[in-house]
Amino acid sequence: MTTNRLARETSPYLRQHAHNPVDWFAWGDEAIAKARAENKPLFVSVGYSTCYWCHVMERESFESEEIAALLAREFVSVKVDREERPDIDDVMMSACQVYTSMTEGRASGGWPLTVFLAPDTLRPFFAGTYFPPSPGHGRMSFAQLLEAIADAWRERNSAVRKQGDAVFAAVQSAVDASSAASNSEVTLNEIAARTALALQQYEDKENGGFGGAPKFPQPAWLELMHAFAG
Repeated sequence: MTTNRLARETSPYLRQHAHNPVDWFAWGDEAIAKARAENKPLFVSVGYSTCYWCHVMERESFESEEIAALLAREFVSVKVDREERPDIDDVMMSACQVYTSMTEGRASGGWPLTVFLAPDTLRPFFAGTYFPPSPGHGRMSFAQLLEAIADAWRERNSAVRKQGDAVFAAVQSAVDASSAASNSEVTLNEIAARTALALQQYEDKENGGFGGAPKFPQPAWLELMHAFAG
């Protein structure tokens, strides 16, 4: 039976993945150093022990030798227990909500979280949740997703990094707005103005819209920017 390095972890959730053929790392310096040395994106999968869909995705994808080989060739794979590392989970969930808002027109999230990060900046450039083993119902398969992400990283690296910058800016704006809201002397008008300023950082001035393709109309964002223009 295959045993990977998660067998050395104390988290019950991580140890549940110790016999996957996937070359899992726990979040930490070892995984980041490998990703940077090989210039590979980090694939970060976040879940917890009692998560139904986490176990489904493990059975369907992470126990697959073909998926394991694809992950090893193109990515550095990291498993995170959200109960052990709520700090990492918070960042990844925020990235997922921002990314889906930018690309699907509405914020969504859940577990398992499926996030891809640039190795040098650690900025998320793609985020989602569960992906099935076969395409259907408008959703690509996990293998198709991996191939698409790997191809984009190799062939459209600049656009991928720009997408990561956009996600990071929006996440940072949300964090700043939340911190500001806790200060009773800061008005809602000031928070809205700060958010509008942050949105300008990832406006696509050449092609229109926000972030990279695919794009969806964001009327609320446009109205906010218009209200505080100039």
